[in-house]
Amino acid sequence: MTEQPGRRERKKAATRKKIADTALRLFLARGYDEVGIRDVAAEADVAVTTLFSHFASKEALVFEQDQDFEQRLTQAVSGRAPDEPLIPALRREVHALVRHCTADGAAPIWRMIDGSAALREYEESMRLRHAESLAATIAADPRQSRTALACRTIARFSMDAYALARASDEPEAAVDEVFRMIEAAWDAAA
Repeated sequence: MTEQPGRRERKKAATRKKIADTALRLFLARGYDEVGIRDVAAEADVAVTTLFSHFASKEALVFEQDQDFEQRLTQAVSGRAPDEPLIPALRREVHALVRHCTADGAAPIWRMIDGSAALREYEESMRLRHAESLAATIAADPRQSRTALACRTIARFSMDAYALARASDEPEAAVDEVFRMIEAAWDAAA
């Protein structure tokens, strides 16, 4: 049974969402570089310190689901059924992430990200961080016997599959194409 979060956790989550939604609305309306942290805090009716207690930087406001995505990726590895192979589990989760990031309404957000050097840099560092976390989870899996380098490589390839598919005209097909190569590389590393 899943334990329901308490009142305090629900309030914190609601405040975090309110700040992120406000920031995104302002960024899309006025431009990312034209909106400051104080603008977001004022519009969300929170103190700047409250904003920073939820988000480490202005860039983090755009990638509000960063921690959820990382957790989902590592859970795809550690939470899979005992008989489920690694690569199909990763493929399934990357498909879900790509669907989320290419859903209706996502295009303006990605145009904003692609148009900002700071956001592109943050997104790249986030993907690298996710890849390292994923690699550690893969390496810790007692069901596999690949080297640490093989685990890091597959994790990076998986994150690159996400980035390549998100930018593709056919994201779902792109995930499958890249994961066929990932599976061949993983099998070759055995």
